Amino acid sequence: MTANAGNRLDDAPLSRFHKKLALYSSGGPFIDGYVLSVIGVAMVQISDQQNLSDSAQGLIGASALIGIFLGAFVGGRLTDRFGRQLLYTIDLIAIIACSVAQFWADDPVWLFVLRLLIGVAVGADYPIATSLLAEFTPRRYRGPLLGGLVVMWFVGAAAAYIVGEILLRTGDDGWRWMLASAALPATIIVLLRHGTPESPRWLANKGRTEEAEAVLKKVYGSDVTIADLPDEAEERENVDIKAILRSGYGGRMLYITVFWTCSIIPLFAIYAFGPKILDALQLKGGLANIGEAMITVMFLIGCVVALLFVNRMGRRPLVIHSFVWSGLALLLLGIFPDAPSGVIMTLFALYAIIIGGTQILQWVYPNELFPTEVRGSAVGLASSASRIGAAVGTYLVPMALTGWGVGGTMLAAAAINAVGAVVSVFWAPETRGLALHEAAALKPRTSESVGHPARV
Repeated sequence: MTANAGNRLDDAPLSRFHKKLALYSSGGPFIDGYVLSVIGVAMVQISDQQNLSDSAQGLIGASALIGIFLGAFVGGRLTDRFGRQLLYTIDLIAIIACSVAQFWADDPVWLFVLRLLIGVAVGADYPIATSLLAEFTPRRYRGPLLGGLVVMWFVGAAAAYIVGEILLRTGDDGWRWMLASAALPATIIVLLRHGTPESPRWLANKGRTEEAEAVLKKVYGSDVTIADLPDEAEERENVDIKAILRSGYGGRMLYITVFWTCSIIPLFAIYAFGPKILDALQLKGGLANIGEAMITVMFLIGCVVALLFVNRMGRRPLVIHSFVWSGLALLLLGIFPDAPSGVIMTLFALYAIIIGGTQILQWVYPNELFPTEVRGSAVGLASSASRIGAAVGTYLVPMALTGWGVGGTMLAAAAINAVGAVVSVFWAPETRGLALHEAAALKPRTSESVGHPARV
């Protein structure tokens, strides 16, 4: 098959199906943002009622992240082996069951276990949903639609802080209703996802060509055939998940892991303990929760702005600028922790807006840089690896606030951003304008719109 095979699909217009698939796939990030953020509000009541130490608070706050570490890797392997469609709803059913069970969690260990299981299910959804979306989406819209999933993470986070602030005023059981409330959006998303077709790329890769062609005709029209899919085997060396770390894909995996880790440690720490951090910065009580919701809106705006630039600016410049300038905002927060409240909120807002570039690329880069047969596994492995650092960082936040103070904690966050900026300068690839199979090839072709080789 020629290098241009598949251009008919890669250059297809954005259809109603693509928009619906993007919406349904965004359910996982929404739940993730909701679950990881609502615990920050709930912890205000939980820590007092159950007399939790800083260490116990850190463990409960990090429990979902530990679960994501486990779930993303396992989910990636399963989705490459059994397909994207099968697990597309099973994982959300598990979230519903565990979220409801949290209502009756009277023991910190029981609460830790339930949130760990929720994290496993959330983590499993990442490689499933993003692989499915990447493999259906035309190249022109791939960056914005994959990046748009992160927008829904912040929508979920904002919703969590608003719901949490309302339920916090209902009495001592407010935290129970907060944690259980994640079951409602998860149920809606399960119903919406029902009937989503399997990825034709995955079907073709497994030799199920008749099924792949049936999906293509259903989605793209009766005149589309299996011949319109690119033959990825001709575009790259043969590789499986065991070979990722010792082949040309090992360098890509290393960069994705480091970049992803550096972009989420400060962010997840802020979300898990946002009210505590803002309280330490002299924004007290309900004002801290409202402030956190406002910062979340800024995160959302930042992601939307980044979506407008991901194709115009390119992936590489976007990730570098995002790390550099958002890190500067954290640095100023660390140097001037006693600044007036207006200055503190402004710096947090600047960080939230500028970091949007690294956030949307968390789902763009991994899905573009690996081939169909290992895409789910690679995304899952990168997501899992990045969560190790995020979980450790979240666990250490209460102790850092106690031992270093808020200024020292913010300086540490700025240092993490600096690491992300440095590795991006040396390793960040450019995949703008490439078809999916070209971006995933070990020696991908470049186009006139590509300013930097898509290699690491």
